[in-house]
Amino acid sequence: MTSPMIQKDIVSACKIETVKAILDELNGDYFALLVDESFDVSRKEQMAIVFRYIDRMGFVMERLIDIVHVEDTSASSLKEAIFNLLAQHSLSPSSVRGQCYDGASNMQGEINGLKMLIRRESKSAHSIHCFAHQLQLTLVGVSKKCVEVGKLVVLISNIFNVLGSSFKRMDNLRDSQKSTIQVALDMGELTTDRGLNQQLGLSRACDTRWGSHYKSFNNFIIMFGSILEVLESLALDARSMDERAKAMGHLEACQTFEIAFMLHLMRDVLAITNELNKCLQKKEQDIANAMLLVEVAKRRFSLRSRRKLANYTILHHYRVEVFCNIIDWQLQELNDRFDEVTTDLLHGIACLNPINSFSSFDIRKVMRMAELYPDDFDESNMSILENQLASYIVDVRDVDERFSDLNGLCDLSKRLVQTKKHSNYPLVFRLVKLALLLPVATASVERAFSAMKFIKNDLRSQMSDDFFSGCLVPYLEKDVFDKISNDVIIKTFQDMKPRRIQL
Repeated sequence: MTSPMIQKDIVSACKIETVKAILDELNGDYFALLVDESFDVSRKEQMAIVFRYIDRMGFVMERLIDIVHVEDTSASSLKEAIFNLLAQHSLSPSSVRGQCYDGASNMQGEINGLKMLIRRESKSAHSIHCFAHQLQLTLVGVSKKCVEVGKLVVLISNIFNVLGSSFKRMDNLRDSQKSTIQVALDMGELTTDRGLNQQLGLSRACDTRWGSHYKSFNNFIIMFGSILEVLESLALDARSMDERAKAMGHLEACQTFEIAFMLHLMRDVLAITNELNKCLQKKEQDIANAMLLVEVAKRRFSLRSRRKLANYTILHHYRVEVFCNIIDWQLQELNDRFDEVTTDLLHGIACLNPINSFSSFDIRKVMRMAELYPDDFDESNMSILENQLASYIVDVRDVDERFSDLNGLCDLSKRLVQTKKHSNYPLVFRLVKLALLLPVATASVERAFSAMKFIKNDLRSQMSDDFFSGCLVPYLEKDVFDKISNDVIIKTFQDMKPRRIQL
């Protein structure tokens, strides 16, 4: 048991059984692919592959199947790695019914991108550009149009780099923040409770990390006094003239009206989309509800139209050229990036949504959606589906009261299985599953990359790819791994190769 080779074999056995349990949940049904790449601590490019599927109870599941090292990140190489993994588990590419990637050209390319290569194998493998990624890019789009936003992002990034480059400066920042909180508590301005008034860190913004800009701006405002205190100290005590000059420049910039105004404006603007960000990261989020949430964000920006502004007492430049423009640009970016709502596919999914007693149901739009899945609905199935839809909507909307309190497609799928109606209307249930298979965001892939930092860190930077994958899959899918008995793992370990002794 102390042998490294034996330990690695046991880890491999744990991974094998975890993946086997996941595939047992899948039960040979359709699934969607969520794929992304990231560098590990040793600068190796790792590709995480997550399956999204509907289990036997009608629940939406997203499970990490494997993380694979890829030397080449071209679309053809990624496709080969994915297809090799599918073949390894006796799965066919024709079973893929959805794809979700970021906006990289090797993923989303319209000619030779990964999504098109997979669609050549499965015409029904419709692709969705990660909603959360698109949402974050709206700020990037606005910052490229508005000089004031760009200046704010650069300034905060530079200040965080200056303060975060030294442990002493970080300690000074924490001490200052602690003192500020203690004074506020003593004066009764803050209350104590579990999870309240915790010390904040420097949250670095990233163009592709969800909600990071909102958190960055919010923390900067809360820690503003402490940040100024450390910058003042640095401007007086820094050893080099270069560091003193930078600190003084940042200190002066922070205390201008423009920066204060832009900080609060962008925090309020991003607060509107931050709630959408949080919702998109839920594993069971369905695309119909996601589009409704996007529409809510658009409506909130529309309510702040320039033609409805009150008489502000600030300068015309900030009222019109900054405030109004940023709101309009943010709304325009949301409209441009979330234009999928116009497609027949998403119109059909919206019609299946059970919210408000199936008020959006439209049999013609649902039938047009079914036509986009030629591998699942041939001519004979289409006529049967139309008849099933007519009976189904009368049943669930007018007859069976158990379907009156549903909040989305996820609830609908579970209720159909609970009431056994999935066997009464199998083609309708198939459509519901296909709608749920379309991923909203690559949240599960991002969770894998977060876990990757715990498994493969600076002290274990040279671990092999197989050992790394063997550790990561059971770690991330703990709920599946916990249900696997030790006897099953021991048997898999024994069967891997001849052993001198039996465990």
